[in-house]
Amino acid sequence: MGISFGSINTGLPKDIVKQIIDAERIPIKKMEERKDDIAAKKALLSELTGKIEQLNKFLTENSSAAGFREVAVSGNDSIVGITADKNAAQSGNHQFEVVQLAQKSSAMTSGFSDPDNSYVGVGFIQYTLPNGETRDIYIDEENASLRGISKLINQDTSNGMTANVVNDGSDTENPWRLIISLEETGDGQKADFPYFYFVDGEDDFYIEKERPAQDAKIKIDGFEVEYPANKVEDLIPGLTLDLKKAKPGEEFTIGVSEDTQKIGTKIADIVNNINEVFRFIKAQNQMDERTNTKRTLGGDVTLQTLESRLKSMIFTPIKTPEGNIRLGDLGIAFQKDGLLGTDENKLENYMKNNFKGAVHLFTGSWNDGIWEDGILSKLRKFTGETLQVPSGLLRNREKGLSSQISQIDRRIADRERMLEKKEKTLKDKFARLEGTINRIKGQGAGIAALGAGSGVQMPQLG
Repeated sequence: MGISFGSINTGLPKDIVKQIIDAERIPIKKMEERKDDIAAKKALLSELTGKIEQLNKFLTENSSAAGFREVAVSGNDSIVGITADKNAAQSGNHQFEVVQLAQKSSAMTSGFSDPDNSYVGVGFIQYTLPNGETRDIYIDEENASLRGISKLINQDTSNGMTANVVNDGSDTENPWRLIISLEETGDGQKADFPYFYFVDGEDDFYIEKERPAQDAKIKIDGFEVEYPANKVEDLIPGLTLDLKKAKPGEEFTIGVSEDTQKIGTKIADIVNNINEVFRFIKAQNQMDERTNTKRTLGGDVTLQTLESRLKSMIFTPIKTPEGNIRLGDLGIAFQKDGLLGTDENKLENYMKNNFKGAVHLFTGSWNDGIWEDGILSKLRKFTGETLQVPSGLLRNREKGLSSQISQIDRRIADRERMLEKKEKTLKDKFARLEGTINRIKGQGAGIAALGAGSGVQMPQLG
């Protein structure tokens, strides 16, 4: 609870201490305003740092030839699914034909009227895996149905087989059958199908149909090759082929080419990411008489340096085996608004006529035994240096602003401690003054009372 002073005794305002402390706090308010201004600049710098980080991330992903490259693959999707590794795929065309799909050893049993209640008897299944190992599966009375046998086969993941109960619709009285399949395809996975030894069954339980394992057969450029599976990974460099169906006699072309459309989109993304930085700098430099320059980065030497270095790298030609090439040769140049623009027709024509030159401009190349960085590599190195902790251009500026804020915080804290002490001292002084005046007035009143009792007139005090 605050102490009230004076107006009755001292004649001073009751909030005299608060008024004095508020006056003393004016420099603190100015320091806080200065801190807010610096914090606003730091927030803008963080925004710019975020844009540079985004640009750096994009450049890191795309500055190498492997990262920049995109490939287009053509084929017959209904027969073969194709996945390309853009780093390994080689441009070219291949004639292709799927003669035969790979398949796994499988067998179908005789039919039963019900998958759960038909009793096949008790006994065991004996079979031999492709590696020559013989296995036994014992069937007890509790599992002596098609679904019971299927469950016992499938619950042992090491037996190399899977089982399914199906209704094949071929027999209205006994449509339920057990299909047993090996897990792997190919000639090397051919298996001797199980011997069934069962007793006391309601109906005979035996293998009715078999399908042997076989390799996939395909023709590439007229030559037939075999693969043990329908996923072919090493036939055409950089391509994974998923064979979907066999079409003997139906030949088609699998083609790999540079995807200039995707690369064009990537170039547009590069321009957009760079423009995000230039757009920010431009916005900061647009100032008028109403602009509070204390809370912007307009004219800041950090922005000037960043803009100058970026423009220098964009304007500088890159040495390639195809000669010195500039971004302007591809139709990428600065516009009147200070941002990069792209002449789409000029870019498209250049990509068609000198694709290698365009790639070398962006990703770099060897020239007379010397490696020359491409423009993306140069930009990536610069943005990386700019973001480097703690000495990078942006990090160093951020550190300077943070230091200023810390200094102001310390000065404010020191000032607040000083004012706290001063406020306590003032309150003590005014409390003593109030008490002193109280006592003087009390003494004056006592003397006046004595005078009144003796009939002598005494002057009033206070």
